[in-house]
Amino acid sequence: MAPFVSMKSLAIRVRHTTNTAVPILCLVVLTIFLSLAQSLTVVMAVDRSKFRTCQQTSFCRRHREARSTAAFDYALVPESIRFIHVSESQAPDEEAEEDVGRNETRDERVSLNAKNGGYYEKIKRLLLSKGDPQVLLGKDNVRAEGQNDPLDPSYRGIRPFFTANLVNQSPYSYWNGSEQYEDLALSIYLHEDGVARMRITENYADADGTSPLTTDKPYNTPRWTSDELILNYKQFKAFPTEHVHVLDKDELGNLLQKLRLNPLVTLADVDNYMAVRYGSLSLVSSFSSKYTLEEDNDDLSVLLLVQFYPFSVHMWRYSMDAKDVQTESPIVSFNSHQLMHFEIRKTKDDSKVEMARQMESQSESELSSQEDKHGGKEIVGYWEDGLAIYADGTREEHTHVSQDKNDASDTSKINIGASSLAQNDMNAVEFQVDTEGMWEEKFGDHLDSKPFGPMSVGGDIVFPQSNHLFGLPEHASSTQLRPTTGNGSYYKEPYRLYNLDVFEYELDETMSLYGEVPLIVSQSKISDTVGVFWFNPTETFVDVKELENSEEGLQTHWMSESGVLDLFLLPGPSPRALYEQYGRLTGYTPMPPMFSLGYHQCRWNYRDEADVFQVHEKFEELDYPYDVLWLDIEHTDGKRYFTWDKNQFPSPLEMQKTLSDHGHKMVTIVDPHIKRDDNYYIHKEATAKGLYIKDKNGDKDYDGWCWPGSSSYLDFTDPGVRDWWANQFSYDKYSGSSSSLFIWNDMNEPSVFNGPEVSMQKDLRNLNGVEHREWHNLYGILFHRATSEGLIQRDGDGNSRSFVLSRSFFAGSQRYGAIWTGDNEASWDHLKISTPMLLSLNVAALSFVGADVGGFFGNPDAELMTRWMQVGAYQPFFRGHAHHDAKRREPWMFGEEWTTKMRNVAMARYALLPYWYNVFRESNVSGMPAMRAMWMEFPDIEELYHVDDQYLIGSDLLVKPVTEPGVTESLVLFPNSDDWYDVDTMTLIETTTNEGEFSAIKVDSDINKIPVYQRAGSVIPRKLRLRRSSEMMIHDPYTLYIALNKAGKAKGFVYMDDEKTYDYEHKELSAEANIEVDIKRYITCTVTGNDEWLTAQPTSSRHIERIVMMGVKESPKSIVLGSKTIEFQYDKETLILVLKVNLSALHGWDLSLL
Repeated sequence: MAPFVSMKSLAIRVRHTTNTAVPILCLVVLTIFLSLAQSLTVVMAVDRSKFRTCQQTSFCRRHREARSTAAFDYALVPESIRFIHVSESQAPDEEAEEDVGRNETRDERVSLNAKNGGYYEKIKRLLLSKGDPQVLLGKDNVRAEGQNDPLDPSYRGIRPFFTANLVNQSPYSYWNGSEQYEDLALSIYLHEDGVARMRITENYADADGTSPLTTDKPYNTPRWTSDELILNYKQFKAFPTEHVHVLDKDELGNLLQKLRLNPLVTLADVDNYMAVRYGSLSLVSSFSSKYTLEEDNDDLSVLLLVQFYPFSVHMWRYSMDAKDVQTESPIVSFNSHQLMHFEIRKTKDDSKVEMARQMESQSESELSSQEDKHGGKEIVGYWEDGLAIYADGTREEHTHVSQDKNDASDTSKINIGASSLAQNDMNAVEFQVDTEGMWEEKFGDHLDSKPFGPMSVGGDIVFPQSNHLFGLPEHASSTQLRPTTGNGSYYKEPYRLYNLDVFEYELDETMSLYGEVPLIVSQSKISDTVGVFWFNPTETFVDVKELENSEEGLQTHWMSESGVLDLFLLPGPSPRALYEQYGRLTGYTPMPPMFSLGYHQCRWNYRDEADVFQVHEKFEELDYPYDVLWLDIEHTDGKRYFTWDKNQFPSPLEMQKTLSDHGHKMVTIVDPHIKRDDNYYIHKEATAKGLYIKDKNGDKDYDGWCWPGSSSYLDFTDPGVRDWWANQFSYDKYSGSSSSLFIWNDMNEPSVFNGPEVSMQKDLRNLNGVEHREWHNLYGILFHRATSEGLIQRDGDGNSRSFVLSRSFFAGSQRYGAIWTGDNEASWDHLKISTPMLLSLNVAALSFVGADVGGFFGNPDAELMTRWMQVGAYQPFFRGHAHHDAKRREPWMFGEEWTTKMRNVAMARYALLPYWYNVFRESNVSGMPAMRAMWMEFPDIEELYHVDDQYLIGSDLLVKPVTEPGVTESLVLFPNSDDWYDVDTMTLIETTTNEGEFSAIKVDSDINKIPVYQRAGSVIPRKLRLRRSSEMMIHDPYTLYIALNKAGKAKGFVYMDDEKTYDYEHKELSAEANIEVDIKRYITCTVTGNDEWLTAQPTSSRHIERIVMMGVKESPKSIVLGSKTIEFQYDKETLILVLKVNLSALHGWDLSLL
């Protein structure tokens, strides 16, 4: 949330935030209100001075545009390669075993003669023998089995196929001449489904403090990584070593002559490469009779090529039938443009490090001696935009900074490598390293102490045959990623991934918003679907660039502040295959409780219980369906979460029961900032148990400013803290809560009003002493996770589905609940951008997403509100929300005419709940997103790749939002591979008869209509009874809407479970009614599922009362079920056939069409 200023809102905000006497507070409030009154009518925009650009961020500035390339020149040491035996379909073990080998001397590691035959002698022995690899290669060449590398205890997953050393040979290296040598540990992991993982770390020390690779200063503290927190590693499966094919010298030589690499390679280069073939791209599941995810990939495997010097990795798909790669160019390459960097840690007494530290532009003491920008005024609070509130009633003003983002800043520099180069090249030019911000970095009033110095990692990932990349949420921009650098750049700034509370975010920008997922998916007609998951939760910038000269494709350049270089390559080859691969890595979407797919009504804030009941009763009076009423921060006792304002909400349990008796739920907000009040039981216990994030010294609890004023923040990276937090949702602790109460997590980026960029300082420490910079982007997902686990546990059996909405997210957030796009604006532009933003989230496998209907800030008129309701009804998460300074905007506030329009679209949403449930079941099983960009269903139509103003729900409903005022017609792009039926009129869309792959057709879209179309060949289940909520619909009968394809056939299904527990997962208590139609012969229903569940269902439940068929060219003479004749009606004008069947969806049946 973010404030507009009003007398009422300001008074609410300031209360409970300071110990200043009440009269003074009133004076402060009045003075601020009067001084700002004239500015209230001005449309405000994001204060850019509060947020850093790449140029203002030392690691991004240092590495962007290949500025640091000369300092990093990596080579893989062939003699260091070690193979690890992985048995058949090996999943991660629970215990780690000792690592062996990797014991060369420093001189042996520096020797980079790749043509000495040693590596190929090892490979030859592996290829020509069938015995134990440990015997074949020798004990020093094979690592023992075990889940974790003992030198890298944070790692989770399968064992690597091989490990090796990388050495930085650059004479320009930052630390060239220091005692510590720059070498890295490389591990390559081959997954059963074709995914390849490449993990690069520093070479860590053994437990006794000595490095297995060097006698120099070892890294006896591995870099912190978050495998256990994020990855779905227990489901990983390795591709067995005995089935990996390592290409011999002849095979590799023949292959290299066919490949297009940059630079081109010849047969003479064969000793500089290693290639392996592995995996099966047929390992994707079938989902019911409708969704067979892959049909023709049985003959595809993956070929991975590793170049030793300069180090790079390339991936192809390999056809087993053709015995060749599918394309000459790789589908994806790492470091082919040599932009990889890994800033290894150094001791501060190193001579060159000391030189860099001395050249820092400003020390902490210099910062403190600067003129106080607040002019000596006493600060009594902060706004969400980070601006101070002063005791004299004024507030800090916005600082408008004019910047040319392409200009180089005035930075300190240090000359590196000239002396060593001069020994070999008298004409060598000195390479200058940008040292500003290496050891401490200033932004605004804040200084980042950076005690470990520069630790950035990065590299280039190239998609050589692709012109279309997607992903990297969250940004208020197009779904397709646009170039940020190079001749064809659209943006000047790289895409930034750093979770922030951006007050009044602007559109068409690459600046960070509330969450991030470091996933890019490429779609191409040549290379099909391929993805990369950059597993690094630290602040990251990503440049996108069109390849130049003779190269084709797109280059991405990833730059992360810290962490390790951990990259997953996802080979596809189709969207369905890729999302199943990604789901195995980060988890699948659980089935949401059915009520959460209905309409949610929210406002900051419903004032009291009377207000809640008035809103509820109005919905009932108007027969307007809704499922959930929400309460924002004002429902609490002074922003103390898990409490109630006893004056406004004296009977929360009775209030919830009243709603629940009518089939409705309630949601309350619980934010992560904890009011520092010794009388507040949450704070008191958290302090006593030591659960809070600490200051940069690790001594004191961190004190930041948020809604309650002075606040502390729990360390959700700690499992004990997460368990403690989850326990706070038990009914005996959260007084006034019930099983019909669910939770909303806001402000969890985390938002800190007086912190740098309205967040936490990066040098704060968690309970294990790890800096905040390492896990900043995980704070939101871990808070979300702990809250969700609390709701699951509160009933005691861990079987009730949770519903938790979160603003912040990371990869894997799909496992914990819904996400929304934050504080949008009541404008047509924000309505328009909501679709591309939500599609981008779905590219990142976040299916359960939505945008605030109507816009959070401002006041929509009736037309905008109606159009937004129409769009929201066809998005996964459907919630109306508003700022407390906005006018009331419940659906009846715009007059009866507009209420009727909005109720009609709400009824359409509720009728489609069975289909939405089907779509989420597919996400749950296969990982496919619920809301799909056109390319996800039509990957062969390149002209549709960029389209983000229309989309599909699942595979069978095409939606074209209306996002401009006064519209009566819309242009819809219909793929010609299928027929399409208007869902309102059930008539066939007349597409063009030319040979094009799609038809652009103008369709009616006046204020009463949102264009939605059913795909031919599909079955859409609906429930048509008008009910007040989804809970009241569970036993209502289905109507099946069947759209016949050109062959007169269709397929579909109805998924069924109890809609509220995890029995579908824990006990497999669910079923599917699979429907198949051939209009000339039959309509069949085949039921698959759990017999126990099917038998236990009431006989009156799960009936199909009607079948509506579109595109029936002639009437059947009769329809029979055994000896029973089925009643039907046929309209030869509309080609619609309607059957009244009254058949069970719990049992199979077969209708014969005669």
